[in-house]
Amino acid sequence: MKRTSTSTDNPRADRSAVRRAFFASLTGTALEWYDFAIYSAAAALVFGDLFFPSEDPTTGTLLAFSTYAVGYVSRPLGGLVFGRLGDVIGRKKVLIATLVLIGVATFLIGLLPTYATIGVAAPIMLVLLRFAQGVGVGGEWGGAVLLSSEFGDPRRRGFYASAAQIGPPAGNLLANGVLATLGVLLTEDQFLSWGWRVAFLLSGVLVGFGLWIRARLEETPVFKAMAAERTRPEAPVREVFATHRRALAAAILSRVAPDVLYALFTVFVLTYATGELDMSRGSALAAVLIGSSLQVFLIPLAGALSDRINRRLLYGVSAVAAGIWPFLFFPMVGGGSWPLLTLGVVVALAIHSLMYGPQAAFIAEQFTPRLRYTGSSLAYTLAGVIGGAIAPLLFTALLGAYNTWIPLALYIAVAAAVTITGIRLGRDADSSEEEPGREKAQQPSAPAPTANTG
Repeated sequence: MKRTSTSTDNPRADRSAVRRAFFASLTGTALEWYDFAIYSAAAALVFGDLFFPSEDPTTGTLLAFSTYAVGYVSRPLGGLVFGRLGDVIGRKKVLIATLVLIGVATFLIGLLPTYATIGVAAPIMLVLLRFAQGVGVGGEWGGAVLLSSEFGDPRRRGFYASAAQIGPPAGNLLANGVLATLGVLLTEDQFLSWGWRVAFLLSGVLVGFGLWIRARLEETPVFKAMAAERTRPEAPVREVFATHRRALAAAILSRVAPDVLYALFTVFVLTYATGELDMSRGSALAAVLIGSSLQVFLIPLAGALSDRINRRLLYGVSAVAAGIWPFLFFPMVGGGSWPLLTLGVVVALAIHSLMYGPQAAFIAEQFTPRLRYTGSSLAYTLAGVIGGAIAPLLFTALLGAYNTWIPLALYIAVAAAVTITGIRLGRDADSSEEEPGREKAQQPSAPAPTANTG
């Protein structure tokens, strides 16, 4: 059923408020993903030696990546806690809390003594802080998507929601840029001794900037309307599982391929390039930096494109490309050519952008506005567990077991098939429920739409 709106039911925010919300969504998510990405890169490059010493380098890398996975496994807790709060008390308050949580955890990682200093307590504390990072990120994404999209025109939701999607590559770009700069300025011994800590301690400054931006924002017009009309849910988690099972399944499955592809070409590619292709750490980081910098522009373009053509079609075609590209990438870089490695990473991250740009709007549109924070957060975090969390571990284990890239490419192909299944289960934008304040919100007792029931 098409949306219709009236002048009295359309509390559009002014353009300056829309711009502030877009910028706050982008910068806040970028800062949180800087924290998350700095850990991911450090896990690939230094944590194996510093926190998980082992005579077998592969074992050390696997243990370091296991802490990377902890950051994903803890996300559902963040999705449950902060997603529920976002639908009950508001988007803004929750987004400030998540930013503080992940920023403090990252800063403390920069102060941690290593295994050589305090023994087994070092990796234990590292895992606990990584867990806190994951909880914060789990509550961040859904709110950041709604922060920008609920201020903007729903007919341009693909573009506005993409603000939160720019955060990961922007944060990844900043994180790898800091690591690359430190790698150039410092010797290997200096970097391993104390240089890596600088990148984590910078988080304190960056988070302060993000808090200043978010504290100046108002609550979104959609949540204000729900509060005024008393349509906020009392038990949003229970409602999502009771009335939005198909929507939740579609949203979860749709995220798998983007997460796995991103893990390969921003995290595991660092290990593959240095270990299998005999490239320097700086060369591998430079390739990721170039690909991530292009994503900052490609993701909003893909989001805007999805407002003009069918969002599911664009997403699905890109997922097919994601399943094919690794079969071309690995033979292409087998000779150890840095230009070819860079080209391969750029193409992979461009494909990722075409999925990731429309993704936020696609997932948000699966849920009614009054359950959107909870539903989106649960989908995001649960998908991370079966997608990005285990991907670096599986990549490392598969390569170690078979000593060939073919299982890695097959893994990506399976992930692409899973995402295509989720897209087919999902629904198009024009079957979404009406926005509160633009049309009357669905009351808590109203029956769920057929398309959303399991």
